Amino acid sequence: MKRRTFLTTATGLAASTALPGLAIGKPGKSANGKLNIAFIGSGGWIAQQPYNQGCSEENLVAFCDVDRNHCAENMKAWRTTQPFFEDFRVMLDKMHKEIDAVVISTPDHTHFPATLAAMERGIHVYTQKPLTHNLWQCRTLMKAKERYKVMTQMGNQGHAGDGIRDSVEAVRGGVIGDVSQVFCRNSGPQMGGPHFANPAVMPPPSSPVPAGLDWDLWLGPAAKRDYCADYLPQKWRAFYDFGNGMLGDWGCHTLDTPVWALDLDPPTAVECLRRESSLDGVIPSASHIRFHFPAKGSRGPVALDWFDGPQDWTQVGRIEKFGIEHMAKSSPACWLVGTKGLLGCGTHAGAPMILPQELRSQWQAKPPAQTMPRVAGGPFREWLRAIKGEGPEPGSNFDYSAKLTEIILLGVLAQRFNSRIEWDAKAGRITNHPELNAFVKEPAREGWSYGEAL
Repeated sequence: MKRRTFLTTATGLAASTALPGLAIGKPGKSANGKLNIAFIGSGGWIAQQPYNQGCSEENLVAFCDVDRNHCAENMKAWRTTQPFFEDFRVMLDKMHKEIDAVVISTPDHTHFPATLAAMERGIHVYTQKPLTHNLWQCRTLMKAKERYKVMTQMGNQGHAGDGIRDSVEAVRGGVIGDVSQVFCRNSGPQMGGPHFANPAVMPPPSSPVPAGLDWDLWLGPAAKRDYCADYLPQKWRAFYDFGNGMLGDWGCHTLDTPVWALDLDPPTAVECLRRESSLDGVIPSASHIRFHFPAKGSRGPVALDWFDGPQDWTQVGRIEKFGIEHMAKSSPACWLVGTKGLLGCGTHAGAPMILPQELRSQWQAKPPAQTMPRVAGGPFREWLRAIKGEGPEPGSNFDYSAKLTEIILLGVLAQRFNSRIEWDAKAGRITNHPELNAFVKEPAREGWSYGEAL
């Protein structure tokens, strides 16, 4: 049996059967049952995360990064002698028969081409959040998941935790009653800090390209432009062409609990209620976005408010019930407001806080039944077990995470254009500002176009 056929057969059984440790290797079957894994994006802590959380226990067969200096520390620490590539397209062309799975830890704008290029070759994918850079890419990766039958996972780590399951079970068990309002917040971005640039002019001033960086490959599908020192290694998040601001950076974590617990589909409308001014193409230092979700089943409509940046929390995000005057009353970054009480959770989901105290005591004394299996070892091991057929499909697979990312990206568009977006989810189009449909599917440079046939 060929290696790819063997792995596909095993993963097809994963959802219903826990298989014993099977020997997987190249060529044929190995004696240790390990997967062959490659990294696309190998520098900094973002690559250390998969390395330390399960992937180093498998066979690491290749590394790829456009910036040799940025990943030099990791390569030295890991004492790696495996092949190193700058262009993931070259790596996949040369080594796809030797690679079972890839972890993609690139900037937002190259998530999609790297992910789809791997899926087309039957390679399992773990892609960091947000899953894609535009809405069309979300829909296309859902189609790719169905066509290529590989195991997929997006890196919103809290989705694999016990805390979010406790929250979902509490909400669905009616602990806080019917929920019609959600508040989410984050005090960032810190413009000009380590993660978000704060340019004085746009386009930003040009800088010499540093040694070891292939700037053209870093741009990937984005339009050509001069290099600026503000872009790398992390401040690209402040530029809409490459990142998606605080919503893209944190929304996939913080909105995960309400989206999962309330089974939220993409909203019918998203409006920007407040936005600090910013240069064209640059995220604002603060904003207030409201998502309008339609009723579904026995649940009524839901309004979800997102606040980012410095805010007067005594004036915004007010919760007038149950003794909570505003969102800064306690630490949670997300509050679900029910008819009986509140459920709060952290930026990365985590354990629920239920208020008022009397309701919390009742919940602690008699929590709802655990209806969801708990995940051992975190999201990377969850994904690796699924590939081997030793566990079920990951919870943040692309069917779920593409929907979550679509919600986030609609908020990004409303924020970017300081507008109300009315969304026809069935058609995948903006109906009230048709000119903004140009941003639903962004153009890609020649050589970087993927998914057109899906």
